[in-house]
Amino acid sequence: AVHDVRLARTWGVRTLEPEVDFARVMENLRRVRAVISHHDSVERFSKLGVEVHLGQPRFTGPRAVEIEGRELAFSHAVIATGARAARPAIPGLEEAGYLTNETVFDLTQRPKRLAVIGGGPIGCELAQAFRRLGSEVSLIHNKNVFLDREDPDAAGVVEAAFRKDGVRLMLGAVTKRVEKTAGGKRVVLGMPGGDEELEVDEILVAVGRVPNIEGLGLEAAGVETDPKLGVTVDDRLRTTNSRIYAAGDVCMKHKFTHAADFAARLVVQNALFLGRRRVSALTIPRCTYTDPEIAHVGLTEWDARERGEAIDTYLRRFSDVDRAITDGEEEGFVKIHCAAGTDRIVGGTIVARHAGDMIGEVALALTARVGLGTLANVIHPYPTKAEAIRQCGDAYNRTRLTSLVKRAFDFWLRKTR
Repeated sequence: AVHDVRLARTWGVRTLEPEVDFARVMENLRRVRAVISHHDSVERFSKLGVEVHLGQPRFTGPRAVEIEGRELAFSHAVIATGARAARPAIPGLEEAGYLTNETVFDLTQRPKRLAVIGGGPIGCELAQAFRRLGSEVSLIHNKNVFLDREDPDAAGVVEAAFRKDGVRLMLGAVTKRVEKTAGGKRVVLGMPGGDEELEVDEILVAVGRVPNIEGLGLEAAGVETDPKLGVTVDDRLRTTNSRIYAAGDVCMKHKFTHAADFAARLVVQNALFLGRRRVSALTIPRCTYTDPEIAHVGLTEWDARERGEAIDTYLRRFSDVDRAITDGEEEGFVKIHCAAGTDRIVGGTIVARHAGDMIGEVALALTARVGLGTLANVIHPYPTKAEAIRQCGDAYNRTRLTSLVKRAFDFWLRKTR
């Protein structure tokens, strides 16, 4: 909202520099989270007929679990304990104190200077948000590019937006140690040009997620684990104990709420209704909620190269889309990948302000095996950004107009005159 107020001047709307009441901003966020959390409340599930036991569970055998001194026998079980923010082994970090995406919302005062360690989705989302709320933000990443798992062109658009916002990007940086000082915290970095020191008030750590597998007695249940990957599962989400399944961040590569949701549905079908659904068959889109957003589904160009799959890529930049021009949001693009020589969609990336709301159309086409040529026939309202998806379909259809087709068409035209 504060960013939109600043942008209003572009359209001839006279505004003063907006003031941010940080305490109220965070209070509002906590209120919203409280409203949403009702979906996972004990009260709701109890009303649905679920018997809820609160406490630390522990498997006592292959078909039993103990919680708060009570042993419960089961026919099937599901491990869905999620994951937590990873804690990097940086000397002095624990002593100096730091924030994660789980604790940052407890802040009531805006940090004047914030260091964000980690250039993945969570680090980038929070870095940009705090910068727009008025903090001086330094984003520290040990790779030479941030969002390094995304399409490089997409990451480049977001990087340009970050630099425009005033986020200081410290790429290729190794965090050597953290020191507590009288005025805050000092972060010592190994940079390509030599060591640098950074003075900040708060440090936000966003370097990945660690599965919650400790203290569950998984050995007693015959469930194998990996400290980094979590619970070991097969493609049907069965653990090494065929009566125990796992779902969500505790076992899956894609650590998204929506991925966990559909993994849970798969587990219910496989465990209770003799289903044989495979997690590898799920089409799972993802979105990084920066501004602009990066939304993706299916294969990237990098994935295709690694698999040795030939693809054709169709690109439509928003600088050529009327609605984006009208909104002043010309950065970004729609990029759709098809199996070479066909219109079979294998992946797509959208970079735009509401890319996450747009990627569903591409995900539907991929899931339902609707070809890009068919998307060219889907009428979109004008003017909308989603027209860019249809225009990628138009680009595919133009490739079908080969020289042979052109000659045949010319011949037919001459005969009909």
